[in-house]
Amino acid sequence: MIIDCHGHYTTAPAAHTAWRERQVAAWEAGNTPPPYPSIGDDEIRETIEGSQLRLMDERGIDVTLFSPRASAMAHHVGDAAVSLEWARRCNDLVHRVTTLHPDRFVGVCQLPQSPGAGIEGSIAELRRCVEELGFVGCNLNPDPSGGHWTSPPLTDESWYPFYEAVIELDVPAMVHVSASATPVFHATGAYYINADTTAFMQLVQGNLFGDLPDLRLVIPHGGGAVPYHWGRYRGLADMLEQPPVETNVMGNVFFDTCVYHQPGIDLLLEVIDTRNVLFGSEMVGAVRGIDPRTAHHYDDTRRYVEASSLDDDARAAVFEHNVRRVYPRLDAVLQQAGR
Repeated sequence: MIIDCHGHYTTAPAAHTAWRERQVAAWEAGNTPPPYPSIGDDEIRETIEGSQLRLMDERGIDVTLFSPRASAMAHHVGDAAVSLEWARRCNDLVHRVTTLHPDRFVGVCQLPQSPGAGIEGSIAELRRCVEELGFVGCNLNPDPSGGHWTSPPLTDESWYPFYEAVIELDVPAMVHVSASATPVFHATGAYYINADTTAFMQLVQGNLFGDLPDLRLVIPHGGGAVPYHWGRYRGLADMLEQPPVETNVMGNVFFDTCVYHQPGIDLLLEVIDTRNVLFGSEMVGAVRGIDPRTAHHYDDTRRYVEASSLDDDARAAVFEHNVRRVYPRLDAVLQQAGR
């Protein structure tokens, strides 16, 4: 089985996206947002079956861990109440996808984060999604400000109540920022990769997993710049008199394979221990075109893993076994769906 740990509902129904625009406009005007539209099952099927599901079939991907569109989380827009309603609408929509295609999509939730707001609302929404909707993970934004980095580092104790809830529920958190609120950061080309790298360095500097040894975090997009600069982070840990990266961080942190060329995947798999790599594509996402050098889609990451030097056991670990281990609730969901 091939399990994609990183999928977003980037093709959500137009009515859903239009409502978000009206919600934000209403908040800016100081008005009550309009009622959420009625979206039929057939409309949802159309947005899924002609895009994500079709590509999964073409690329041989069996199951996708599916979350709301990351760039549309936009935690810097509106206030805590706006973010809460938007998160719930997005999560409920993803849940409907998982209900219509229970053997192909498993839910991962958006959190209602907001700059300066407490983490209690995110804990409540996480519990709702895991306990009531059957989701198996969440996307945690380390910078709800959209690029201004007003939040404390991920190692700060203000995050600990959320981490404790994640541990109690036995789900991982994918560290994933949203849209950029500043023009100096292109969202997917700069901000995402910068945030992945920043999150990793915060972990190197701290003792988060010494305090919370059961916490599991996924850093997407191949870990940002980390694999390419692995020696830098090992050296910085030594200079900062921190334990080695391998023991201080990598017992609890995992990277995905959302790296869109063969040399990048090869480097990731050579530098990072296989047990720390999860298959992911983020397809129909940041990079949607066809690579003229290969005539294949950039985000067809299965091809890169297949063409790597991994042996069969290591490849099976990346494609399936590591994801099942990091997302332990996944087994029960798949068994219920007959997978």
